[in-house]
Amino acid sequence: MAAAAAALALTVGALAGAPAASAAPSAAASAVTVSSDVASYYANIHTDASTVYYPTTGTGKLPVALLLQGADVDRDEYATYARTVASYGFVVVVPNHWRLVFVDYGLFSHQGQAIQTAIWAHVENANPFSPLRNRIDTESFTLLGHSFGAATGLYTVQGNCQIPFCWLGGNQRPKELKAAAFYGANTVDPSGDGGIDPINTAGIPVALIQGSVDGVSTPAEAQGTYNAFSGGPASLITVNGANHYGLTDSPAPSGAEPDPSAQVLPQQVSIETAARWSALYLRAQLGDAAAAAYVYGHGDAADSNVTVQHRP
Repeated sequence: MAAAAAALALTVGALAGAPAASAAPSAAASAVTVSSDVASYYANIHTDASTVYYPTTGTGKLPVALLLQGADVDRDEYATYARTVASYGFVVVVPNHWRLVFVDYGLFSHQGQAIQTAIWAHVENANPFSPLRNRIDTESFTLLGHSFGAATGLYTVQGNCQIPFCWLGGNQRPKELKAAAFYGANTVDPSGDGGIDPINTAGIPVALIQGSVDGVSTPAEAQGTYNAFSGGPASLITVNGANHYGLTDSPAPSGAEPDPSAQVLPQQVSIETAARWSALYLRAQLGDAAAAAYVYGHGDAADSNVTVQHRP
């Protein structure tokens, strides 16, 4: 992994505090429809083995959320997070994308996955053998991402092809993209000079969800990345007591770069918190008034495990 260190430094972004390890606030669930029944199935999207999560109840069309994985983090590590996001009314797609980054071959997200998954959504919606036939809102596409995948997502939102997250030129942003929420992201210059590569979000609302004790992608790096955003609304949601792996099932995913900073918040609490804020942020951008009231109104006060910033 040494040869990929410079690439990983872009994604690797700590206001330490004493978090409240309380259960999830009920305010969101009381106002936003949440399904208690989430199913999953396996699919091949382009060349990627993927897990697709979706709520089995409800009658409305479901927007798609593509989760771009962290470097060398297997898709199964996101099972609880993905199921929770799906329960808020999303089709959550979690691929394993194997490729070469410099001299390292492993699980590395790629910007091209966004357009490939948006195309898959159109095909899957028309597939007579799919459990999602006629259930997908094919014009509402969103992005989730973690670490390397979060940085991949930021450059996808901007639209340009950025090495090492993309190797071929051209626009990388799907026309259906409506919003994004990324965990453990930054665009700090990997040269070590502390500079930030500014992201123009081109009108796409973006949330950065950041662990306050993240020792891989630090809160200061996330704050700098957030401050350098231009082109549209954004939010920075800090999960107090979470580290870099506050959204994965394991606090130390096998094969991934370890976080030297220990998680303080219980793992299940941090996963639920990150997933709830991710889902409600995306739903707010898709026109859900109850989700918007939570994200921009009472949610911060209702949830002692987060600190929230917004900018127009």
